[in-house]
Amino acid sequence: MSMRPRGPDTRAPAEIPYRLPWRSVAVRAGAHRGKLEGPGGYFRDFAPLLARPDPRRIDLRVSVRDPFEGLYVRRFEQKSAITVYALVDVSASMGFRGHADKMQLTADLVGVVAASARRAGDAFGLIGCAQKIVPELYVPATRTRGGEAEMVQTLRSYVPEGSGTQGLIEAAALIGGRRKLVLLVSDFYMAREEMEAVFSALSGHDIVPIVLTDTTEIERLPRWGLMSLTDLEIGRRRLVAMRPSLREAWQRRSERRRAELRTVAARFGRAPFEVHDRIDWDGLGGHLISGSA
Repeated sequence: MSMRPRGPDTRAPAEIPYRLPWRSVAVRAGAHRGKLEGPGGYFRDFAPLLARPDPRRIDLRVSVRDPFEGLYVRRFEQKSAITVYALVDVSASMGFRGHADKMQLTADLVGVVAASARRAGDAFGLIGCAQKIVPELYVPATRTRGGEAEMVQTLRSYVPEGSGTQGLIEAAALIGGRRKLVLLVSDFYMAREEMEAVFSALSGHDIVPIVLTDTTEIERLPRWGLMSLTDLEIGRRRLVAMRPSLREAWQRRSERRRAELRTVAARFGRAPFEVHDRIDWDGLGGHLISGSA
């Protein structure tokens, strides 16, 4: 009996792990490594009892080795909570539907990450924007339960429109302050200058770019044939005679844009995670755990 190789699991899980390559300075206790000293968490170092008068944490083994007969206590770092934001591009290009529906993928992603943040004790917020921030897609970060379903449903029913990245830059100002984990979700159909501006505005945070790609757009274009195409961001239709040279030119341009994104992301945040038609949840979980910033 032959067995087929198993592909990536695309079913949305109840939650997804994520880990920070940095330490939070938040006072609120949580699940992540922090910079503050606290009663639990990871061992940090030893300190004289006079400097940290907590006899419950005296370490006898270290104390007896002190030639001056001083007493030493163990110090630990407090685990801290963080704030997680999903910053979502909802410009018209995100409304493309081929082998995938980018807004449905976005809704699935936001729902899973929101539930994961709540279970970890972190705050979660959502900001959807194109040229401007979309009011119905602005949900300030909160730890309150029960808001995920409404947030996800609003994303599922929203019809992307408009163009530009100014809204993403405005959103960066709204989530300023202490360092946060920001999932930047987009198809990244933007010029390099726009990418630079968006990442620069978010540079104080841990940025995780998530690229949504429908293979119908570029990878699975036919070599020959007449195609009726619509530029979603300006609403213009045109008839294109597809041929191998044009197909290859479009694919080269797409690969150049992906390379530019990788270059920009390397300067400001983590490497991009690419979604092709379906979300590989195991792959995304591994990316969120092992990513560096």
